[in-house]
Amino acid sequence: MDLLNQDCVLYIILLFLWLEYLWEIYLAIRQYNVTKNTVNVPTDLSSVMTKDTFDKARLYSMDKNKYGIVNDTFTIFVSTLVIYNGLLARVWKYSESINPWEGEVSISSIWIFLLMTITTVIHLPLTIYYTFVLEEKYGFNKQTARFFIIDKIKAFVLNQVIVLPMSALTIVIVKYGGDLFFVWLWMAIGIIMLILLTIYPSYIAPLFDKYTPLPEGELRTEIEDLASQLKFPLAQLYVVEGSKRSAHSNAYFYGLFKSKRIVLFDTLLKNPESGGCRNDEILAVLSHELGHWSHGHIIKNLVIMQVNLFFIFAAFSFLFKFSPLYQAVGFPAGVEPVLVGLMVVMQYVMMPYNALLSFILTCLSRKFEFQADEFAMNLGRAEPLKRALIQLNKDNLGFPIYDPLYSMWHHSHPPLLERIAALKPKRD
Repeated sequence: MDLLNQDCVLYIILLFLWLEYLWEIYLAIRQYNVTKNTVNVPTDLSSVMTKDTFDKARLYSMDKNKYGIVNDTFTIFVSTLVIYNGLLARVWKYSESINPWEGEVSISSIWIFLLMTITTVIHLPLTIYYTFVLEEKYGFNKQTARFFIIDKIKAFVLNQVIVLPMSALTIVIVKYGGDLFFVWLWMAIGIIMLILLTIYPSYIAPLFDKYTPLPEGELRTEIEDLASQLKFPLAQLYVVEGSKRSAHSNAYFYGLFKSKRIVLFDTLLKNPESGGCRNDEILAVLSHELGHWSHGHIIKNLVIMQVNLFFIFAAFSFLFKFSPLYQAVGFPAGVEPVLVGLMVVMQYVMMPYNALLSFILTCLSRKFEFQADEFAMNLGRAEPLKRALIQLNKDNLGFPIYDPLYSMWHHSHPPLLERIAALKPKRD
């Protein structure tokens, strides 16, 4: 550690940033070339996907790929500018100058508010382009400009309401928690995250989308029968008005304890004009989701999240008093704010670890998805699940062919053709 001065730390951070960027661009180019050169419908899909749909999905994938490259390039140049020119320190100095109170907590609150505001503003043009140009071009965007603006304001305010108190709590615990502050910080933040996961679907998500109970009828009865058969503690069954925002489809369940809720996107329900799935296909999709519950995937992911959080805070406790970390991003000697140290350690110093962990979790997620598919298959729902996957892929204009390296790094869900192959009856 003594051999690392502020210049070394600065260049290490920039090296990590650019290596990650170049890796992502390399993968994106590989995938773009695969998409560009694949012009025929795969044999396994030739009977269910028309050439027109395939071509439209191909163009959509290429456009998203190009957008991703532009977005990543913009982000890396902004990040390099911020780090190399000490803009974090300049914003901190400005926060000090306008701070009406005493203490690091108030300065940090102003600092993080300004950073979040600046980040939102500079990324807004690309967000607008993605929503109102790219998604609009392929018929997915359903938002009006007014809805978009209100949505962004709500999200920004909600972020402030959550992040600012958590930031203040973090500073207090680090400053007054003693040598074991990282243990108390892990416990406090872990509890808050579990609370947010519990209340988000019931109290936060409805701020953005309308949730209504699934009407009485055949589908509701069949879903309740499925839950009863599997002893799934179903408490509520909702339909979310996702069509007001997008034409994309989905379904999920939530709830950490004995009271579970299932949510269906209205775009998932069968509609002759907009696609969607038939009742047996929806039940197959829900059988897959309940497979995650049966195998304990939610609990396993929560445990992994908490272990990772502990490791990050332990690493922070070891590194946060290392002065060159702060000086590398433009802070003068002796000025070492807690939140700045936490940001530098979590986002930059631990970047290789974060990338490796993300890859491992992506691989684990794919394993979980195959297990959930197998669960549905064992319930006798392989064929409707296969049809549902194909239908959802068509509705979402998913391109079914991927570069193996790109897919291995990015896909938390196995590609469509791999899932279809796994759902075929096993031969003795």
